[in-house]
Order: sequence, then C-alpha cells, then structure tokens
Amino acid sequence: MEEKQSREFEKGKMTGIVWHCDDMRIGHAVSKFTELSTFSSSSNTDVVRMHFGMKGDYSFTYKQLNKTFELVGGHHNIMYSNEFDMVVHAKTLEIETFGIQFPKALFIHFTEHASDSLKRFSQDIMEGKSTILSNSWGTIDSPIQQVLQQIIHCKYADGIKKLFLLSKSIELLVLCADAVSASENKKDVFIKNQTDKEKIIAVRDLINERVHCPPNLSEIAQHVGLNEYKLKRGFKETFNNTVFGYLTDQRLQLARQYLLDTEKTAAEISLQLGYATPQHFNNAFKKKFGITPYLVRNNP
Repeated sequence: MEEKQSREFEKGKMTGIVWHCDDMRIGHAVSKFTELSTFSSSSNTDVVRMHFGMKGDYSFTYKQLNKTFELVGGHHNIMYSNEFDMVVHAKTLEIETFGIQFPKALFIHFTEHASDSLKRFSQDIMEGKSTILSNSWGTIDSPIQQVLQQIIHCKYADGIKKLFLLSKSIELLVLCADAVSASENKKDVFIKNQTDKEKIIAVRDLINERVHCPPNLSEIAQHVGLNEYKLKRGFKETFNNTVFGYLTDQRLQLARQYLLDTEKTAAEISLQLGYATPQHFNNAFKKKFGITPYLVRNNP
C-alpha cells in the first residue's frame, strides 16, 4: 500500500513516497538540485491527474496539451490525457510536489453531480480529449494545505488509512473544483502581473519559514518590496485569508503536528509558537479544530 521512491537526475535527486488506495495512486515528492536544470517525465497510464506544486518555481511543457505553464510555488490543477509526456525546467533548487491519480471511471463517478466546470472537464475525459480543468492554476490556500499535510503525516494503518486517504482525496478534489469556480466568477482581479504575484507568494513562504517568530506587516512589506495596502489586498485575493489569519492557521496546524509527532506538552508548544499563555493557545486551538490539544494528543 505504501512505497518509497527515488530518482536520480543529472544534477539532482528526487525522493518521495507513494500510497496505493485501490486503483488510486497518491504521491508526495521532493526534488533537490545542485544547479537549475531540466528533466523529463512520462507515463503511459490513462488516468486523471490532480497536481499540487507545494514549493518551488518551475515551468513545464505538456506534450499532449501542447502547452507550457509557468508556475510559482503553491499551485494546483487537474489534468487528463491518455499517456503523459512533459519537460520540466526547474527555476529553484528545491521543488516539492503532491499528486493524485484517479482512474477515469472513478473520477467521472465522483464528478457526476459536480460543478459546471468539473462537468465540462469530465465530458472531455469521456470523449477521450486531452484537457485541463483551468488554464489559470489555483493557489494552495490554508484549507488545501491542511489536507495535504494531513495526508503526508497520516498515522493510521491498514483499512483505516485506506478510508482516510480516500476521504481526503475527495476533499482535495472538492476544494480544487471550488477554487476554480470561485476564480471563474471573479470580475475584478487586483494582482494582475506575474512580478506582483511572485511577491505575494514570497509573503506566504516567508510566513511559513518564520511561523515561530513571525515578522510584522511592515517588515514583510519591506522584505518583498510591496506597500502594505497591496500586500494585504493581494494576499487576501490570492489565499482567501488575511496575512494574520493565514499565520494563525499555520501556527495551529504546526501545533497539531507537534502534538501528534513529538512528546512536547501543550504548554511547551504554546511557548514555542509564541502564544501569550497556554490558555490562549488552548482557546485558539479549540476554536479551529473543535477539540482541545489534550484530546488530539490522546485521541489522534
């Protein structure tokens, strides 16, 4: 059901893990390079692919779609083609990705009563057309990131793990489809150019790197080269959350991971993540997850 994978590139290496859930294939991989480079990937499987770029910038050319995509860390989309050939150009020295492969029949079953965009996508699949859900790639916001981390750090085993992976895969499918629908319904886009979009992504990355000791808004603005108004409005548009709201989500998600993966007490975690008091941490945790840190530790 679970297997580790690795692949050597001329100037780097990919390590990852794959989970098999009936006919579904779920994978998480990290590729590290000694210098920026190009590599190819191909597959002869006839499946629907849900792809998440979790970290790193790259472009890739998708032969079956005859398209090239320029991608900044934190993006998602769903693609289909009978066979798959692409060439990837790494623009950062580390790239982290996550993907789910659905058998055609199963994907069509899941999307039978879905949104209009997913119905159109499924119709192309049934007709055997190479297709992509949206030419505008979605952004990985807090809800999507939370589900990804839950899968990657899943502690269940055997049959329970299989049910968990299936339910979380469907949840990701729904979240991605909702993001596309919301994007299609947007009338006015505030962040219009690629440079500003990359700066907003850099804000997200900076927060992720400094969850334990987050910078204030003026420090973030100075670091990425945006004024505070554009930073706040652009972040909200991109991630469907405020800068402070996103930081809170990340801190609490990290706290939950510590409770499951370490022996640290709730008080120690509270102090490490910068909460004023353990009670403040306890209240914030319960508000987000619906249970106390104690219950997470004792009933994972």
